[in-house]
Amino acid sequence: MSLTESIVQALGSWSWVVLGLILLGLEILAPGTVFLWFGLSAIVVGVVALLFDFSWQVHVGLFVVLSIVSLLIGRKLMLKAASETGDPGLNKRGSRYIGREFTLTTPLSEGAGKLSIDDTIWRISGPDMPAGTKVRVDGVDGARLVVSDVNGEKTS
Repeated sequence: MSLTESIVQALGSWSWVVLGLILLGLEILAPGTVFLWFGLSAIVVGVVALLFDFSWQVHVGLFVVLSIVSLLIGRKLMLKAASETGDPGLNKRGSRYIGREFTLTTPLSEGAGKLSIDDTIWRISGPDMPAGTKVRVDGVDGARLVVSDVNGEKTS
């Protein structure tokens, strides 16, 4: 008899709970959330094994079914949570400013200039305007914001 077999026999139904805790521990070391669902399934099988006296084949079958079901449900929940908490404009920072109005601190000349927004200085393009002009961000061209005069002058 191997060491593993003797441990499983000594622990009995608790071996499922121990397996579940080991799998939950592996979840910390592995990327993703795969071991989480297997670990939870093993713990549920351990609780069922403590309450009901089924054969080991039933325990293994229950573990397989619970693992697959919990993995599918867990993936669906994780995708839903990720889509709800994600920032769609994360990699398109300039698009966050479209429609917002700012005041030029430096003049916009020859169709180019700079605009300070929060803690970032953006390159901007648009018609020539003096410092102090209120501008609206109309679009993004690469890393450059396209602006127009709030009073109605269109971008160039």
